[in-house]
Amino acid sequence: MTRSPPHRITLILVTALAILTLNMLLPSLANIARDLETSYAVVSLAVAGYLGITAVVHLVIGPLSDRYGRRPVLLSVLVLFIAASIICSLAENIWMFLLFRMLQAGMASGSALSMVIVRDTHSKREAAGVIGYISMAMALAPMLGPILGGTLDAAFGWRSVFHFYALAGFCMFVLCWLDVGETRPERAHNADGNGDTFWTVAREPRFWAYALCTAFSTGAFYIFIAGAPLVADTTFKVSTAQLGLFIGSITGGFMLGSFFAGRYSPHHPLATMMIAGRLFAFGGLILGLTLVLSGWLSPLLFFGCTIFVGFGNGITMPSSNSGVMSVSATSAGTAAGLNGAFNVTCGALLTLLTGFVLTPANAPVLLMVLMLTAVVVSLLAALWARRFERNDAAA
Repeated sequence: MTRSPPHRITLILVTALAILTLNMLLPSLANIARDLETSYAVVSLAVAGYLGITAVVHLVIGPLSDRYGRRPVLLSVLVLFIAASIICSLAENIWMFLLFRMLQAGMASGSALSMVIVRDTHSKREAAGVIGYISMAMALAPMLGPILGGTLDAAFGWRSVFHFYALAGFCMFVLCWLDVGETRPERAHNADGNGDTFWTVAREPRFWAYALCTAFSTGAFYIFIAGAPLVADTTFKVSTAQLGLFIGSITGGFMLGSFFAGRYSPHHPLATMMIAGRLFAFGGLILGLTLVLSGWLSPLLFFGCTIFVGFGNGITMPSSNSGVMSVSATSAGTAAGLNGAFNVTCGALLTLLTGFVLTPANAPVLLMVLMLTAVVVSLLAALWARRFERNDAAA
């Protein structure tokens, strides 16, 4: 039975928990390795393996939400997350720990399910606006997660992080049980019990216009994260505290861009907002590359220009994500899942490429060039999406 849409704060908290599940653990990796008597390389699979499983999770959860509904899938994911967190907190060997750590990855679907629920209950433009506000609020999670995790580890040990996960998961289950009704449209459950398949969605060109824009917008951020520490250390010789500030600045730009998306997306076509965000990112990187090639190697100028990437992503991505989920009337969850898996895969590949090609000698210029390349691809995808929207308007 369809109920009123869940409160926005519920969707923000679901998305935030999905992010915290990844990054809150980072300060504890060395202590986990020591306690479970294994190497840091092995325990780091708790992060790398988690990211790999995340792509698979998106491919599974999306179709399940189309077939069985958003509410039962979300509640089931939370139950699995609570159980996996408790067992991780009790693990006495690394393999038991890693097995149930991988099961925690189901929570990664929380952000995708939140966006699908928004799309179920709003028009395309309105959904982009709501996603913008959710993105602005949940952008705090990547910054606060490691701080909270490190504090818990220092005070109570690494197992307390998983106690927190279990408690947070239980509280989220209660909140979702009370606040999240079934929002899946009736048309998403057709006569034979299925919506469109992955292949139906994947064969739709307009899906790829929106998905490519999302993936390479995010990709520019992944490239920055992979390369910024090298630039900061070898070129600018900044302290680790300054490095944290400079890296965090791009997230600040994203929050500001998301605010603008929340405010203006309901009043403009999706492609218009996507292109506007891409042009901000493109302009900032062109300015940055020009300054670097002219010999202006100031950390404030360099990282100041990259803020435009975060700002542009904040403007673009709510609309591109809404567009992805609007491609099929019967399979918003399937489309969101495929988009999420594609996004994670592209991010991993671009991060790997960045780490492979950057050197201390070429880092400032090549980092800008790689980010600019990703932005250009995302801009071309946004222009492709505008072509589809114009054709729809003319039809």
